[in-house]
Parts: sequence; structure tokens; C-alpha cells
Amino acid sequence: MAETEIVQDYSPNFEQWIRDFSEWQTRIGFDPSWLGDYRFDIKFDWDTAGSTIEFGDFEGMPKWQRRMQIPQQNIRDAIISMVSVQGDTEFASVEQQNHLLETAPTEYDKKSALRIMCEEQRHGWQMAYLLCTYFGEHGVREAAKLLERNAQEGTRILGSFNEPIDHWLDFFCFTHFIDRDGKFQLKMLSTSSFKPLAASMGPMLKEESFHLGTGANGLRRIVKQGVIPCAFLQKYVNKWVSTGLDLFGTDDSTSAQWAYVFGVKGRYDERESSEEADRLHPNEASREFYFQELRDEMRRISTARIEGEPELFIPSDRFNRGIGKFSGKRYTLDGEMFEGNDSDWQAYLDEVLPSDEDEDRLMNDYMQQEWIQYRDWKGD
Repeated sequence: MAETEIVQDYSPNFEQWIRDFSEWQTRIGFDPSWLGDYRFDIKFDWDTAGSTIEFGDFEGMPKWQRRMQIPQQNIRDAIISMVSVQGDTEFASVEQQNHLLETAPTEYDKKSALRIMCEEQRHGWQMAYLLCTYFGEHGVREAAKLLERNAQEGTRILGSFNEPIDHWLDFFCFTHFIDRDGKFQLKMLSTSSFKPLAASMGPMLKEESFHLGTGANGLRRIVKQGVIPCAFLQKYVNKWVSTGLDLFGTDDSTSAQWAYVFGVKGRYDERESSEEADRLHPNEASREFYFQELRDEMRRISTARIEGEPELFIPSDRFNRGIGKFSGKRYTLDGEMFEGNDSDWQAYLDEVLPSDEDEDRLMNDYMQQEWIQYRDWKGD
């Protein structure tokens, strides 16, 4: 079993960033006392990261371990961008979610959400450490920006991480659909040609699995309790699936193509696949794996529904897309072209996505009941 290294000594640049991080916690309303004895350790799994570049034009060469080993500035820029985007999502999710702790339906859910927020912050630390330690002044500037952008102000890099998470149903959908995308992104970086980035992914993936489990478990408990009708719950599934699909980026993305050529970011199944990579469509290939996993997971969740309730399903990947070849086009949940005028389309969206009236019913009716199956907290 691979050993995990925990870094003991930090550079002055990262020490200063840590002081800025403490101010960020105060600004967003995250009380450090909630952490208990949790530590934001910087962890590396060097063995799993591998020693040689696994794909792209530099395949077979030693993985780069320092900035000056990276042969081209545009490759360095691509790595900095990947690290910055990943770090941005980690802090954004804490900004989106920390207000929910006051309204947790059970102590189990409160503790689970708090653990997720602790681990998301650790993942953000990991990315900031890479930027401050390996990429000089450029990295230090990008690390500072991780704490300057804010989901509550809509300034985070990716759209899903500016979406309001107003209640616990949104939280369970977010952790199920959006954190699942996070798992895919981490695995795609786990074979990176930049070894410190690849070595960061193993510990992060282990922690991310709890986040996914929290989302799936929460949705299953809601379905099993039967207070929130499945037809009502389906609207929230429809809402979050499309934004999760958008996180894989544009079709025919040149940045994704170059990331593969440089060996910076691989396919989701890079180590498992025996097929030659389609370098022109890396986003599409990974998105299809994600989409299939969503369908499989939703079938499992739906088996918990009470008798007479309709089966939950994952809508077409064409529906309500904001990025890619289906962006801005009108498709139904079944993936058929919508026929009708603007007002007809708006009426359809009001029918299949959560409305203000639905939000009111959720908060003031369903969530005033025992809306989720109770579960004991068995931790400390």
C-alpha cells in the first residue's frame, strides 16, 4: 500500500497565504472552532503518481517535479490554470454551503457536512501549496486569487460554484452531482505529467468518496422517507444534472486537447483503457463516463421509493445546457427538440425545473415534516 507523505515545513510564501486564509474564513462566516482537531495537512502519494509521463507528446519521459523541468512556458501556464481552477472550486463550495450547518435535519447530517467542508478546505490548501511552492510569483498571485473570488458574489471561475445552495435538498444534489464531477476531475489529474499535482490526487480522491456518498445517501433517505414526492424531487435532479454536465467544458475544447498533448490532464480511464485516445474530444469522452454513472446511481437511488411513486431518472444530456453544442438550444427532458414559441418554452421550464412556488412548498411544507430518514451520528 502506498505511503502518504505529510509536509512538515512550509515556504514563507505559503505561510503568508495561510494568514490570508484565516481572514477568508472570517469573511465568509466559517468559525475555525468548528474544525476541532482537524488539520489541513498537505499530503502527497508519490508512489501512485508514477514516475514517467503516461500519455501525450512527452510520453515515456520522467514526470516533471519542479517548475524549471517543465519544457515550455505554455505548459507551465496550463498547469497553473488547472491547479487554480481546482482550488477555486474547493473554497467556493464552502462559501456556498457553510450557512446550512444551522439548519441541519439531523446531527449526522451536520457532522457529515462539516467534514466535507473541512476536507474541501484542505483540498484548497493543497492547491494553494502547489501554486506557492512550485510556481514562483505567478503562483503566489494565483493562490491569492483563490481567496479573493467569492461564490456569494458570483465571481468564482465555474458556473456551478456560483449557484446558490439554499437548502439541504440542494446540498444533497450538489454533493451527489457536482462533487461526483469533482471525482472525475481529480482522477483525470491523477495521471498528470507534473508529479506534485498527480501525487496530490490520491489523498484527495479518498476524501472525495465520502462527499459523493453523503449526496447519494441523502437522496436515498429522502426518497425512502416519502414525504417529498418523487415528481417534485425530479425537478431538482433536472436542475443540477445540466450544470454538472457543463463542468466538463466545451466540445472540441482546444485547451483540453493541449492539456492531453502536454500530458497535464488525462482521460478519466487513462490507466484502465487499452484504446487509443481521441485527442480531439477528451471532454466529451469523460463527460459520457460521468453521464452513464449518473444514470446507474439514480437507478439505485430510485429503488428506495415507496410504492406508487414514479421512478427518478436522469434527463437527456441535451436538456438545459449552458456549455457545448447543445448550449442555448431547446430540448426536452427526453432529448427531443422542443416545439413551441418562447412563452411555451418558458412554461415548459417552469413545469420541469423548481419554481419559486416549489421552493416555498419545499421550505414551508415538506421540510416542516420529517422529510428525511433519520440517521444516528456514531462519531465522536
